[in-house]
Amino acid sequence: MIDEQLSEKRRIHTYAVAEEAKALANRYGADPEKAETAALFHDFFRGISEQELNDYVLQLGFKTELLNNNNLAHGKIAAYMMKEKYHITDEDVINAVSYHTTGRPHMSNLEKIIFLADAIEPNRKYPGVEELRKLAYQDLDRACMLSLERSIDYVRSRGCYLDEDTVLAKDYLIEEIKRKEYENE
Repeated sequence: MIDEQLSEKRRIHTYAVAEEAKALANRYGADPEKAETAALFHDFFRGISEQELNDYVLQLGFKTELLNNNNLAHGKIAAYMMKEKYHITDEDVINAVSYHTTGRPHMSNLEKIIFLADAIEPNRKYPGVEELRKLAYQDLDRACMLSLERSIDYVRSRGCYLDEDTVLAKDYLIEEIKRKEYENE
């Protein structure tokens, strides 16, 4: 199924994300099978044309900001299809796929794991990825916050649409980290 849907480059990325997600799941006490399932679906619709994605966005009644935005639309569509076509009902797995590019407030550990695994899988090469990889195995919340901050800076620098969930996720994690620090004093 995955091998037929994805290009070779996307397949390599997807399998690398699955391995990274399982490792992070083991590190943070999440279910590695759920992590693998979410990782295998996370980019399932990444390789289809912008027009096809736009058709899905309109047919499914998603917010119009997803039109002409493959980066944001593909996860929402994959999450929807997981339920409808593949009969996957685990909401945590579905949410992990749906929010893997934006994050959101109150992310579960599985959602954080997929978000990070996508950003740090071994084939990723960008400034700061090594720091993020290291942090991902030290502190899940801080790693997500750093990744979200960098995403926000990148999207703003390009003048692109910034999904509100990304900003809200970062703000939530800042408060969550402060709360945990206060409780540990």
